Amino acid sequence: MKLLSPAISSLARMRLWRIEAWKKNPLDAQREVLQDLVTSAQYTEFGRKYNFSNLFTVKDFKQAVPIHEYENLKPFIERIMNGEQNILWNTPVYWFAKSSGTTSDKSKFIPISTESLEEGHFKASKDVLSMYYQYKPDSELLTGKGLLIGGSHSINPMNAEAQYGDLSAVLFQNSPFWAHWLRTPDLSIALMDEWESKIEKIAEATIKENVTSVSGVPTWTLVLFKRILEITGKKTIGEVWPSLELYMHGGVSFTPYREQFHQIIGRDINYLEMYNASEGFFAAQERPGDDGMLLFSDHGIFYEFMPVSEYGKKEPRTVGLGEVELDKNYAPVISTNGGLWRYLPGDTIKFTCLRPYRVKVSGRLKHFMNAFGEEVIVDNTDKAIATACEKTGAIVNDYTAAPIYFSEKANGAHEWLIEFEKEPANAQQFVEELDQALKSINSDYEAKRHKNIALGLPVMHMLRKGQFNEWLRSKGKLGGQHKVPRLSNERKFLEEILTYQ
Repeated sequence: MKLLSPAISSLARMRLWRIEAWKKNPLDAQREVLQDLVTSAQYTEFGRKYNFSNLFTVKDFKQAVPIHEYENLKPFIERIMNGEQNILWNTPVYWFAKSSGTTSDKSKFIPISTESLEEGHFKASKDVLSMYYQYKPDSELLTGKGLLIGGSHSINPMNAEAQYGDLSAVLFQNSPFWAHWLRTPDLSIALMDEWESKIEKIAEATIKENVTSVSGVPTWTLVLFKRILEITGKKTIGEVWPSLELYMHGGVSFTPYREQFHQIIGRDINYLEMYNASEGFFAAQERPGDDGMLLFSDHGIFYEFMPVSEYGKKEPRTVGLGEVELDKNYAPVISTNGGLWRYLPGDTIKFTCLRPYRVKVSGRLKHFMNAFGEEVIVDNTDKAIATACEKTGAIVNDYTAAPIYFSEKANGAHEWLIEFEKEPANAQQFVEELDQALKSINSDYEAKRHKNIALGLPVMHMLRKGQFNEWLRSKGKLGGQHKVPRLSNERKFLEEILTYQ
């Protein structure tokens, strides 16, 4: 394997000129992407419906095609799942990424074409590798194996040809043969459905491997790390895998987990954030420590950005890359080479840099608290949790929060359910530090908290370890990319989780 690393490192560097080309000319790259998308799909059923053959400008495209959420495209997708083709995209679609957010009991099935795999997910993965080697030319990343903590896989019963799984499972199944040499565990374990058994099998299979990188959602990665330490009797993961140099994460903010990872690994390693969803690989950090992730503008996805204030309007306004502003909340609207057209994935982002375009995920369109005009988003609460942990020495595993509405006897407040890895010595101090941090981050929250007129001090419940997982298990959402909803403007999730005490 050591002989392989210099060769792949050289190949990775050869990609840098391509990366620089679209990085320096993102608007040109985006115009070409849209032209390719519309031209490719002009004779599909969707393309004929919206007259793609006569759409020659971005303005024409936006005027002709409405913005879609999943429910709008679902009838087309279900027909593809039943074996019809040339509906949304012009090449056959046999794979679907099952994406079931915690806000709904219904699963979404995102169509995955050959082009969205090759020009999207796989191309972006190669670019991440190239950028990392540029940052760390002496990296020994490929002298060992990458541990991937992915999802599950099963056959779609609606169509003998169509298969579905979590995004990671679809990528596993379609990777080139040589990729299997570079990762662990093998597919028989990686694609297991039952997560508690799966964690055990992954731990047993990887302990003796030379693991140099790890990829996965932070919560499940920590569960695996703790089990590995139990099995080996080691004090840190750095003792188990001395060559570990990189952790790639995404799906949730890493801010509340960073200190816990540092402690359990036992030494400094590099961390890279990925913005890789079922709908596409959107962005990644070029270098550890960058403020934001580089937006991939030449990977088969055309982007528009909807100011969050436009969401829910009959004809919401979107802007292109050339019109976005720093530190403003947008909902990405994407058109892809998998057949998603002016589609809302549901995330909200902010731009942290315009030359080049870098973004950070600030939350979800439907994950926020605004019962009193406070407009609290996940980005706010992640930072506030991290600050409260720093001030009190606590470590948080997971959390959710929702409003307590006005009553005849009391004003409103925010109610928090927090599962600690290490509880604060003083719970009241943690609540006060959390409240103070939110005030400093969000002026609307600060105004509503003034003299307790609209909002009282937050109310906190400290959950026992494993309580969130019990709730996820009851929903059939334990493991993989399933996450606890951090914020909600209603109390449904919070009250369900409280019943597991």
